[in-house]
Amino acid sequence: VESRGLGDVYKRQMLYCHRCKKTRKEDSMIKYLTIFLISMVPIVELRGALPYAAVFGLPMVPSYIICVIGNMLPVPFIFFFARKVLIWGADKKFIGKFFTWCLDKGERGGEKLKSKAGKGLYVALLLFVGIPLPGTGAWTGTLAASFLKMNFKSSVLAAMCGVLLAGVIMMTLSAGFFSLIQ
Repeated sequence: VESRGLGDVYKRQMLYCHRCKKTRKEDSMIKYLTIFLISMVPIVELRGALPYAAVFGLPMVPSYIICVIGNMLPVPFIFFFARKVLIWGADKKFIGKFFTWCLDKGERGGEKLKSKAGKGLYVALLLFVGIPLPGTGAWTGTLAASFLKMNFKSSVLAAMCGVLLAGVIMMTLSAGFFSLIQ
């Protein structure tokens, strides 16, 4: 039977600690990837991803940045392609009624917003995206901007500012709520 010296025990402990650190790093990367993907989902968006980050115990500022990027990534695609997809699908057998309803609803809602907001349309878009309520957000706001044929750059800027505002609100609420229950 071979005796093991203290050096061998120390080496095994250091190897074990190194594996734990690596596992913790991988776990946090998976958590960051999860909040990134959640922030890309329509309706949920950043509003759901930031509370999820707080539950995970992730630092709020990096989580905020990751969620903003994830929330804004689909915006150009929504602006340029969502309306075209809805128009394409409006005459299809199984999806036609729903797509037609979405088109009608979007156009009516857009015109209503345009008549109420007047020249402050981009500020209205910013506030619509920025107030974290169900049915508002970057997806819906960008789709409305597309229906209204608003300028792409100005629409994206308004949506970005709205996402930043919603993120600050949700980050503050999440951090405050979860610090109260701990």
